[in-house]
Amino acid sequence: MIRVTIKRRPGGRIESFRVKGHALFDNPGKDIVCAGVSAVTVGTVNAVESVLGVELQADMKDGLLDVRVPERLDEALSEKVQLLLESMVAMLQSIEQSYGEYIALQQSK
Repeated sequence: MIRVTIKRRPGGRIESFRVKGHALFDNPGKDIVCAGVSAVTVGTVNAVESVLGVELQADMKDGLLDVRVPERLDEALSEKVQLLLESMVAMLQSIEQSYGEYIALQQSK
């Protein structure tokens, strides 16, 4: 199972997220749940970095993506980063609704 943990700061802003595990929906290369989660999460990191120019602290290994958002961003840029991250959460929730036995999304404060 893929476990996604979204950690929020007081006030609700996302400060970090972690994606850990494998879906095991199908064989590697055919696992649509794993591919979907990877595309959404890695795509979000890439979008934040390439579109907004904000470098996220990211550690990626087999079965793990651990990402931390920088604390000191100006307000306008922070809002844009949060918009992309909240979009990622909405997409992950959609995947979880359809494939809940293969992915679990948890949000903590």
